[in-house]
Amino acid sequence: MSFSPLAGLRHSGALFAMALDVLRTLPRRPFQVREFIQQAWFIAGVTILPTALVSIPFGAVIALQIGGLTRQLGAQSFSGAASVLAVLREASPIVTALLIAGAGGTAICADLGARKIREEIDAMQVLGIDPIHRLVVPRVLATMLVAVLLNGLVSVVGVAGGYFFNVVLQNGTPGAYLASFTTLAQLSDLWAAEVKALVFGAIAAIVASYKGLTAKGGPKGVGDAVNQSVVITFMLLFVTNFVMTAVYFQLVPQRG
Repeated sequence: MSFSPLAGLRHSGALFAMALDVLRTLPRRPFQVREFIQQAWFIAGVTILPTALVSIPFGAVIALQIGGLTRQLGAQSFSGAASVLAVLREASPIVTALLIAGAGGTAICADLGARKIREEIDAMQVLGIDPIHRLVVPRVLATMLVAVLLNGLVSVVGVAGGYFFNVVLQNGTPGAYLASFTTLAQLSDLWAAEVKALVFGAIAAIVASYKGLTAKGGPKGVGDAVNQSVVITFMLLFVTNFVMTAVYFQLVPQRG
């Protein structure tokens, strides 16, 4: 892959064009229901356990840091509210996105890349079958669905882990921790996190599909495409997260 500015612009334009093709192809019938279910089940299978395991230390670290800070400031009654806010707004969608891109996205890219170097994609085009409609759209929708569900799982596990470490390790008050949940956090924070997870899942699936369908150079080329898809997805996710968070703060009034 060339790293010249012109090549970067060309790849960026091709990626954006593929995203538009996916949007254009979404309402086309017939919808590939079987492929969608298989991909959703597969992506959930490879991501649910790592996501649950990673969300526990995330919630623990957030609880320990916030618990220590609130104790220094004399505001221990707000430790639960601050922990829940941090987990809901930032930790859960970011953890979900990283695991979706690192586990599900790599599997999608490797699968499509293997089909590409075996010339299956070219054979489909010769037969008049659109690879975007047949292969990419079900994977994108499946990844978006799994990302939304995993975000809910990460939120629950992260909050539970934060409660455990705050109450057990930092001698916090269980009643105060639970009572302060709604002090700063609000329902719109959860909806914003779900929207983030939905967008992040779409980005991860589209980038993985693009790199898989453009893979070349044999098995080594597929491996390079998988590595590049992870790096590109991580960069786009952090930029998108910043933009969506800034827009959310402008649109939704925050509790004081």
